[in-house]
Amino acid sequence: MRKFSWYYWVAILLVILSIVIYIIHFLIFRDVHHIFIYMIGDLAFLPIEVLLVILVIHRLLTEREKRMRLEKLNMVIDAFFSEVGIDLLRSFKKVDHNISQLNKYLVVKPDTSDRGFMEIREILDGYQPDVTCSAADLEELKAFLLERRDFMLRLLENPTLLENELFTDMLKSIFHLTEELVNRENLGEVTGLDMEHICGDVKRASIFLIRQWIEYMMHLKNSYPYLYSLAVRLNPFDPDASLEIK
Repeated sequence: MRKFSWYYWVAILLVILSIVIYIIHFLIFRDVHHIFIYMIGDLAFLPIEVLLVILVIHRLLTEREKRMRLEKLNMVIDAFFSEVGIDLLRSFKKVDHNISQLNKYLVVKPDTSDRGFMEIREILDGYQPDVTCSAADLEELKAFLLERRDFMLRLLENPTLLENELFTDMLKSIFHLTEELVNRENLGEVTGLDMEHICGDVKRASIFLIRQWIEYMMHLKNSYPYLYSLAVRLNPFDPDASLEIK
C-alpha cells in the first residue's frame, strides 16, 4: 500500500480539527441550529474564497516565474556580450563608414538616463550602416565567428531565448553571416554582387547587435550598477574608453 503524502495527513488533521471545534462549540452553547446556519454560510462562500486564492496565488506564481525567466535570459545576454558581442561590435565598427554618425550617441555615460536610452533607440530606428568589406576584413570576421560558433550554438539551446525576439533575431542574423562566410573557401575571390550580398548580411547583423547592446546597457544601469560601470569603461564606441577608473 502506497504511503500517504504529507499533505494528505495535513488535510486529515485539518478536517479532524474542524470537527473538534464544532463539537466544542456544541458542548458550550448546545445550539445545533446555529452551528448548521454558519456551516452552510461558510460552505456557500467557500467556492468564492477558493477562486480568490487561486487567482491571487496564480498571479503571484506567474509573476515570480516571469522574473526568473527574465533573469536567466539576462544572464545569457550578459554571457554573450562578454564572450562575443563586444568584440563583434568592434569588428563591425571597422567596416561601417557611417558609424561616426552614431558614436556621439553610443558613448553612454554613468549618468545616462532612461530618457537618454530611449532617444538612442529612436536614432537607431533610422540609422543605416554603410558597410564596405575587404577580403582581409571578411577573413578576420570569419575566423572570429568560427572560434565562437560552438558557444553561440549552446546559447540557442536555452529555451528562455524565446522571451526576447530581438536577441533571437540578432543571433539568427549572426549565424546566417557565419554560414555565408564559412561556405566560401576563398574570400579573396569574392567580388561584385556576391560581396555586396555579404556586406548586406554584415549590415543586418550590425544593426541587430547595436540595438541589443543598447537594451543590454539599459538593463545593466537599472539592475546592476557595478556591471554597468564596467560596461561603460569598455564601451567599444568610446575612443577614450579605459578600464582604469580615472
